[in-house]
Amino acid sequence: MCPDRGAVYTRIDIPVFVARTVVYAGRVAWTGVRPAWTARGVDREARGTVAARTRVRVRTAVAGAALALLLTACGSGSGDSAPFQGGGSAHSADPGAPGPAAKNGNGTTTQAAPAAVPDAAARAEKWGLKPFAVPPAAPAVKPIKANPAAPPVVKQIPTDQKVVFVTLDDGAEKDPKFLDLMRDMNIPVTMFLNDTYIKQNPDYFRQLQAMGNSIQNHTVDHPNLKTLDAAAQKREICDDSDRIATAYGTRPRLFRPPFGNYNPATLTATGQCGMGAVVLWKESMQINDMQYAEGKQLKPGDIILAHFRGPSELKGTTMTQMMVNLFRKIQDQGFTIARLDDYIG
Repeated sequence: MCPDRGAVYTRIDIPVFVARTVVYAGRVAWTGVRPAWTARGVDREARGTVAARTRVRVRTAVAGAALALLLTACGSGSGDSAPFQGGGSAHSADPGAPGPAAKNGNGTTTQAAPAAVPDAAARAEKWGLKPFAVPPAAPAVKPIKANPAAPPVVKQIPTDQKVVFVTLDDGAEKDPKFLDLMRDMNIPVTMFLNDTYIKQNPDYFRQLQAMGNSIQNHTVDHPNLKTLDAAAQKREICDDSDRIATAYGTRPRLFRPPFGNYNPATLTATGQCGMGAVVLWKESMQINDMQYAEGKQLKPGDIILAHFRGPSELKGTTMTQMMVNLFRKIQDQGFTIARLDDYIG
């Protein structure tokens, strides 16, 4: 009977193994026997002991040679083992095939479970969506130049490609299903967060950051900055950047004023706090539909505003449902979503 089908032998390895085993048997026989019969000054009892040991060693070596011959027959395709087809791995590249074997603590071997095969269409279908098209490569030269000395105010990215940019404000709602949606859809969003909401559950936004979504500045407490003097504005903006950097390891480069309200003191404070652009929007998502600043259609480069909002503020609709509606609207108009950070810098 041949060894288990899971053992794989090559046509090169088997003869080498056999040859080495036979040579070993010869060496054992010679080195074991010679001292027993030629050594001088050794009494009969000692010679008998050596001879007995030699017979054991020779039998062991011969048994090894016999096993090698058996494996040769199995490896050449006889019996019930599948022959190895040369020119690569003995296992196919099928992603559903078992993974590499692993040694257990008790010395036994366990085959790893098949690797999971990501299916973008199936993941999107869970939400009644299609996968988004892969966005174009980030431009070599960013079309918006960040400038802390005089931060530009940006509502739309200049581009002729059918891409839009999704932004989410404040952080008040922390819907766990939204995390699942973002994992399944694998698209970038930019979050403008208030420290007031971050500190309620910093890990929620850390999970979104780990998916590749950036965290930017939206002030500490979400005030109407036009009602504050320059010093108070600077505290609101700089303190939010400091706390985001402490919590998430990256200092914001972009700023969005609450309600979209700003004045010259806001722009000055934005630059003083290390940010190079003020980001507004062209459309805003309102539960089921978008409000358009101009016309009734998206345009290339539009920045879209949405909020971390829950059922109490969305008339019973969850944030995740609202975002599914937004993604469907974007897809229906033939757009995909790109990363805002790639276009401002």
